[in-house]
Amino acid sequence: MRKEGHVKKLIFAVLALAFLTVFSTEAFAYRYTRGHYRSNGTYVQTYRSSSPDGIRWNNWSSRGNVNPFTGRRGSRSWF
Repeated sequence: MRKEGHVKKLIFAVLALAFLTVFSTEAFAYRYTRGHYRSNGTYVQTYRSSSPDGIRWNNWSSRGNVNPFTGRRGSRSWF
């Protein structure tokens, strides 16, 4: 009986760790850009963009991806 309790706790701990890992990496998948004025005086509102990683087809605007904040599907093809 006691061994089963330890196994259940271990399974729960592993699943909880996996859950937290998935959602913590998702939190760093984007960055905020504060609103600012361009040199020509145009104001650009604050926005979120995917974090740069050097992979052109790994952006929200790329075909097959969906922007998690707007729900818009990507349409750009980089090939």
